Amino acid sequence: MKRPDLRRLRPSRRLLARAAVVLTALLLVPVVVTAGMLRAAYAGVPAKDAVSRGRDALWLGHAWVDGRHSAADLAQLEQRVAGTGIRDLYLHAGPLEHDGTLPARDYVGARWLIDAVHRDLPGVRVQAWLGDVVVRGGGGGLRLDAPATRDAVVTSARQVLRAGFDGVHLDVEPVRTGDTGYLALLDALHPAVRAGGGVLSVAAQQIDPLPSMHRAAKTLGSPKWWTQHYFGQVARRTDQIAVMSYDTALPWESLYGGYVARQTALALQVTPSTTDLLMGLPFYHSDNLGHNSTAETADAAVRGARLGLTRQDRGRQAFGVALYVDFAATADDWRAYREGWGDRE
Repeated sequence: MKRPDLRRLRPSRRLLARAAVVLTALLLVPVVVTAGMLRAAYAGVPAKDAVSRGRDALWLGHAWVDGRHSAADLAQLEQRVAGTGIRDLYLHAGPLEHDGTLPARDYVGARWLIDAVHRDLPGVRVQAWLGDVVVRGGGGGLRLDAPATRDAVVTSARQVLRAGFDGVHLDVEPVRTGDTGYLALLDALHPAVRAGGGVLSVAAQQIDPLPSMHRAAKTLGSPKWWTQHYFGQVARRTDQIAVMSYDTALPWESLYGGYVARQTALALQVTPSTTDLLMGLPFYHSDNLGHNSTAETADAAVRGARLGLTRQDRGRQAFGVALYVDFAATADDWRAYREGWGDRE
């Protein structure tokens, strides 16, 4: 029997090269198109009145409640906040235990800061920043599908309000889009916080930048994005929603700024006018796979938020920015906030 000519059965080098070009194009075209969309979103001039509405926020680390900060640190904080649009301080009072409870010892030192802020910064509120890692099934973390855990979180919220906090800032993550346990928690938590004289705010994950991005992320094992519909469901159950619009893995400032502009527009479309929408500003400079500090700058985030507001809902007053986080912020971050977003009206 005649043996086949293996050289004829093998694909030619030219055919392989063509296939490689086609495959590369299929992979690169969506990336190039997306990059072009983000660059376009970052173009233009923000409206002059797209500036602070006096509804901004600042995340404060646990050092303010465990004795590491001094009166001098407090004086510096008050100097930075005075005259700006910052109305809320999210003071880290947790984390929550995995069963939803909160030991009082974790925030026993908060009262000195709360009293000082109420005395020296009239109109500024101090909210208890409570968080934990969310798990599904087994493992150590917060189970939002467990009614007993949700009840315990509500009890913890009442607890911090009695301790003098002006509200509760809930930061539990990652929450998968469509998670009904999280919505059930907010349904119970919101009226309880309001009945205690406080406000309820939440830290929110980003919205699908492209249709069905959450499905692709889920396939890869990441619950990073929410659908726009789910974001709206969460927003309707809160007084304030702060988008964690950072850790995007984008390589350039123009792309990141365009991404924030896009996130701002998407969030504005589904956030009720009765809910304050805050866009997160990266006031930190660590570098890893998810965060490039030369791309994710406070300047780019401020400009992106202003562009999104200008295009989507220029006259909206229930809007602001949230600065993450005090202990990593630089003088340049504070300059970007003050000069780019403006002082309190």
